[in-house]
Amino acid sequence: MLNVGVIGCGGMGKDHIKRLTNKIQGANVVAVSDVFEEGAKEAAALAGGAKVYTDGKDLINDPDVEAVFIVSPGFAHTDSLLQAIEAGKRVFCEKPLATTAEDCKKIVDAESASGKHLIQLGFMRRYDKGYVQVKEALQSGEYGEPLILHCTHRNPEVGTNYNTPMAVHDTAIHEIDTLHWLVDDEYESAQVIMPKVTKYSHSELKDPQIMLLRTKKGICIDVEVFVNCKFGYDINCEVVCEDGAIKMAEPSYPSIRKNASVSTTIDTDCFVRFEDAYDTEVQNWVDCAEEGIINGPTAWDGYLAAVTADALVKAQESGQIEPIVTAEKPEFYK
Repeated sequence: MLNVGVIGCGGMGKDHIKRLTNKIQGANVVAVSDVFEEGAKEAAALAGGAKVYTDGKDLINDPDVEAVFIVSPGFAHTDSLLQAIEAGKRVFCEKPLATTAEDCKKIVDAESASGKHLIQLGFMRRYDKGYVQVKEALQSGEYGEPLILHCTHRNPEVGTNYNTPMAVHDTAIHEIDTLHWLVDDEYESAQVIMPKVTKYSHSELKDPQIMLLRTKKGICIDVEVFVNCKFGYDINCEVVCEDGAIKMAEPSYPSIRKNASVSTTIDTDCFVRFEDAYDTEVQNWVDCAEEGIINGPTAWDGYLAAVTADALVKAQESGQIEPIVTAEKPEFYK
């Protein structure tokens, strides 16, 4: 049984605590932490009476905590991750790894120096059945080399606090991670094209956007990001290869005939669309703890995502093709 301490007891933190307690085999939530003590107490009750802390460092250093689950706001991740590395405790960290590429690099360097693979990052799409099937098809070699990827990330609507850069940091960040994993390559350049703005947007948000990425092997990727599409949470991915095209399957819902029409449900909530992926990734993290390994997204993947996101935001502003320049990948992560 893996004794887990959870840092961050907001909505997503509580969701993960319920997941670890009620769904995941081989895990036990023994401690929780949040700067808001009442929230931490509520979360502790969900876990059946876990210890309560208001300082994440105290939770990390609790000898009963074998592994740390970080679900705090992104700006607080760096300190917790560095403390966990120092304590030698394995970590599951929800994205982002950190809010700046500089902090991500500090975490990468610290983990590399420790000599232990401790951090798994919460990019759950790698565990989604649809993406896994596309990955397996590509790995089979039957369809030749991938050449082009066409993707959409559509959301029904966002609030007025959502702005243009958030289309990268809060939305396309998932494609940034998943797509380079799909084709086993890293990015070389980024560009953003701004179409006509939807009437459902506002002065601080250009919506929709077309984000273009080129990989080091020359694969071209286009991602339509449309966060006020109104009709649903619609995620699509097609990989065009030398000898065929692979299109990711959509979630399976019944086809309904009614009122002289045929319809199929489209999800409207990302947590519903990827619920199974969240469960699978956390179960995998717990299972791998027994072997002392991390086989999901690493701290390096978090660093790569941050550098790529910065280039896309720069491209939003410049309208130009922006280079994506990363440090050399350490042998530790190869």
